[in-house]
Amino acid sequence: MGRDQWKKIWVGSAGNMVEWFDWFVYASFATYFAGAFFPEGNDTAKLMNTAGIFAVGFFMRPVGGWLLGRVGDRKGRKAALTLTVSLMSASAVLIAIAPTYAVAGYGGAAVLLVARLLQGLSVGGEYAASATYLTEASAPRHRGFASSFQYVSMTAGQILGLGLQIVLQRTMSDEALHSWGWRIPFIVGALGAAVVFYLRRTMLETEVYQDGADDTPAGEKGTLKALWAHKREAFLVVALTMGGTVAYYTYTTYLTKYLSNSAGLPKRTATLVSFCALIVFACLQPLAGRLSDRIGRRPLLITFAVGSTFLTVPIMAMLKHAGSFWPALGLSLLALVVVTGYTSINACVKAELFPTGVRALGVALPYAIANALFGGTAEYVALWFKNAGVESGYSWYVAGCAAVSLVVYLAMRETRDIDLGRVGKEPAAAGERLDDRAAAER
Repeated sequence: MGRDQWKKIWVGSAGNMVEWFDWFVYASFATYFAGAFFPEGNDTAKLMNTAGIFAVGFFMRPVGGWLLGRVGDRKGRKAALTLTVSLMSASAVLIAIAPTYAVAGYGGAAVLLVARLLQGLSVGGEYAASATYLTEASAPRHRGFASSFQYVSMTAGQILGLGLQIVLQRTMSDEALHSWGWRIPFIVGALGAAVVFYLRRTMLETEVYQDGADDTPAGEKGTLKALWAHKREAFLVVALTMGGTVAYYTYTTYLTKYLSNSAGLPKRTATLVSFCALIVFACLQPLAGRLSDRIGRRPLLITFAVGSTFLTVPIMAMLKHAGSFWPALGLSLLALVVVTGYTSINACVKAELFPTGVRALGVALPYAIANALFGGTAEYVALWFKNAGVESGYSWYVAGCAAVSLVVYLAMRETRDIDLGRVGKEPAAAGERLDDRAAAER
């Protein structure tokens, strides 16, 4: 990979990292600020209230996916990525200054809700813009490897959030964290977003987008009409996302709460388990992405779905009785190794399904819909099962979603050798492969 390609990957990933830092610190610090906005009820009820607002943010993601996907296809990937980080910075500032229940009653919760809606808009477009940018910016034979940095950066954002939480837990009293310390990560996120805004203003556009070599009319780029012409691919994105997004949010954003609220581990131990597991998880992404460049995308997706279908229930049951750091870490790593089969390559798989003129929207809108329905509600559904006294039902729910995606993975075509410039066109000449054409062009 050339220097310019690495630069594009770095800038795109850095912004993605800050976006997801802001997105995930809401979840990881929820146990500290839940009482500030929802003072009544037991601990689970308070977490359900904050999880409900967390889920509402996901329901804005289809709107953000449509709006920013349209911007990405009409104005360029750079324009969409710059706009997403601006929205995220604004939302982080709002959460940092939101008044508590003691000061403004439920007015503070209203500010929290507005901030989450802005975050939903931002992340709804960020995923597609980042997935499209990283896929298009890479050499044809390295798309799986390059696009895997989307989840490297997403996970890095969460690692930084959890790392900051560990530092604050060890330098501040529990009372101070519940009182005002939880605001610190949102201030950090806003400052980080400002830095990335500057970086993205100077980033390079992808050559694939600049060439514009597809058959989408200029006036229809980024429109729902153009997307409808590829409705089969759009429905495929929803279906293949379903199992992956539920599993991912289960073992990342919800894991810390599950270990502390259900398994009975101290908050500090639960946070450290998540932190260590996510570091290993981030390192696995490029390895799996490079593997997909060699053997294809479908083998990894199928491995993930089979593992999640049959291992989720026993892993979650054993996690509940882990009892200490090392057993909890081992089980968490096992779960995340399985999830890697999805996370490492799902970005490029979706981008490889659509032509350039509708690629950002084609990835953004159906993915955001799937996330709103399954990913964003995962934590709330988990807490609902717990509150109803049938917590194990959630494990079966996750396994069922993975089983549905498994059927899709088995039926879908391989996308590794697709030429991004030829998607939607007539097939290449018999026997002509992507790597052969790429070599001839070089």
